[in-house]
Amino acid sequence: MSSTNSSIYKRVTVKSLIDMKANQEKISMLTAYDYTMAQILDRAGIDVILVGDSASNVMAGHETTLPITLDQMIYHASSVVRAIDRSLVVVDLPFGSYQSDPKEALRSSIRIMKESGGHAIKLEGGKEIKDSVKRIIAAGIPVMGHLGLTPQSIYKFGTYTVRAKEEAEAERLIEDALMLEKLGCFAIVLEKIPALLASRVANRLTIPVIGIGAGSGVDGQVLVVNDLLGMTNQFNPRFLRRYLQLNEQITGAVQSYIKDVKSQDFPSKEEQY
Repeated sequence: MSSTNSSIYKRVTVKSLIDMKANQEKISMLTAYDYTMAQILDRAGIDVILVGDSASNVMAGHETTLPITLDQMIYHASSVVRAIDRSLVVVDLPFGSYQSDPKEALRSSIRIMKESGGHAIKLEGGKEIKDSVKRIIAAGIPVMGHLGLTPQSIYKFGTYTVRAKEEAEAERLIEDALMLEKLGCFAIVLEKIPALLASRVANRLTIPVIGIGAGSGVDGQVLVVNDLLGMTNQFNPRFLRRYLQLNEQITGAVQSYIKDVKSQDFPSKEEQY
């Protein structure tokens, strides 16, 4: 394994990620939706920040990712971009902004790039979005693919269970991954698929494969930052590791503040002018 470390990159680019894969260095990726969190992640050294349509769930409280709009994604992405000095910022194309036709997909991508300052876009699907991917890449916009469990298609699948367990679906996924690479995607996210299949895909491709619930045999990992920090506590998939329990800690801090206000302990003489 190479001694190369991503800390050598003053700015992470799509080329940096391909170099990391070539050097067998794993890629770290987390979501962020606002300036404060993005600044923390960037300063901590995260390689990629995904402005995910998961903002629909964790920021707005929707059951699915479907309701979030292109305007809302641009708002979140703009907030993130203003915070970063180093990380690569990838922005999800939301449901309804690219599925209808390739021209619409390109218009949506151009709006994200121009209005938010993001560095790349991500969209879900395989051969059914082939023409859209081709058109976006032809315009000079970097594209990250997304296969496996694709949350924007939740009503089609009807469940968030593991995808591609059957051989036929697994073969289709491999074909789609190879197609996305051939079209010029710089990376692919594989979500909630068997670890062995994800490893097979990563070994077949020269572009990085980022996993979420796809095992350790891929080129990097992504999680929703609110889940990693334990801010959410209703979501407990097998692939999630909580590094903090902020839900409990924030609740305790707020309760201490309420107690101090009620008892007139806050503010003290030292905390007033």
